Amino acid sequence: MKLRKKNRRIPGESPGTLREACDIPDEKIDISVMLYNASFVEEKITHNIDEALAFEKDDVVTWINIDGIRNHKMLEKIGAKYNLHPLLLEDISCNEQRPKLDVYDEHIFIVVKMLKFDTEEKGIIDEQVSFVLGKNYVLSFQEEDKKGDVFNPNRERLKGHKGKIRKSGADYLLYTLLDTIVDNYFIILEGIGGRIEELEDDLIADPSPKRLKVLYGLKREMIYLRKSVWPLREVINKMEKGETELLLPATQIFIRDVYDHTIQVIDTVESYRDVLASMVDIYMSSISNRMNSVIKVLTIISTIFIPLTFVAGVYGMNFDYMPELKWKYGYPVVWIFMIVSVGFMLMYFKKKKWL
Repeated sequence: MKLRKKNRRIPGESPGTLREACDIPDEKIDISVMLYNASFVEEKITHNIDEALAFEKDDVVTWINIDGIRNHKMLEKIGAKYNLHPLLLEDISCNEQRPKLDVYDEHIFIVVKMLKFDTEEKGIIDEQVSFVLGKNYVLSFQEEDKKGDVFNPNRERLKGHKGKIRKSGADYLLYTLLDTIVDNYFIILEGIGGRIEELEDDLIADPSPKRLKVLYGLKREMIYLRKSVWPLREVINKMEKGETELLLPATQIFIRDVYDHTIQVIDTVESYRDVLASMVDIYMSSISNRMNSVIKVLTIISTIFIPLTFVAGVYGMNFDYMPELKWKYGYPVVWIFMIVSVGFMLMYFKKKKWL
């Protein structure tokens, strides 16, 4: 996971400028348009922005979801259709934004991070999602199709007439989309929690450098999660306080529930960060204990061989007058002395519980 993305902002650039470095005119764009009310729902899938904008009806809520944000002509057409501010379009076009909420006269703009857990690579896939809420429409912009998004349950609820989503306005639709993103954080945290438990057991059993690398990878993921979730708390809090008339009081009650879920995610992230910090201490303690065990064994071996080395050194000297060298029982006596010395030291070490 990349914690930092390349900043393409040019110093002194005019505010609201769609940057040429971010423009990909031939980028494939996937557009989904859903029109619905209490008794009607219709969906259109297209790659042409003109067809998507022309697909409209009166007295319905419109949800336009766009995968692909680097085609500036497409963004300009949407901006002209819905009277979007140039600064808003600039924020959509490049994926460097932190979660935030901006209030305009006719709409509100929200940026969040949509996170998904890749079960194959066991890593987090991050993607910036931008929302524009108007009186009877919601626009959602995603960077690209990174193995799909998390909004399929919302689409199924719209098509199946499940819950109150079809009977409510665009503000309730925005709430359900944000709620889906936040709920998906719990799935990610569940996956990370399982990996943390496995790693904790492995660190105690075998504190190898490979597992230390995995540990620091998890710490980086938690740092990115914290970076994504903490600003989101501010966004949801502003929505709950009702700083715009586009969010009805009935919807703000549900937004309060999203705020509670966000706080739970933050608490879980902080708990996991503390656990990972303590696991570094566990790793260092395990390494230290293993090193102490090795040094202990080597020290015992060295201590046992000290008297043996002394005896071998004494009788290895090349003096002519050493009576023991010509003694008939000299050789076996030296061996007996060595064996007794080793046995005595082993008994002593065992009595002291050093073995």
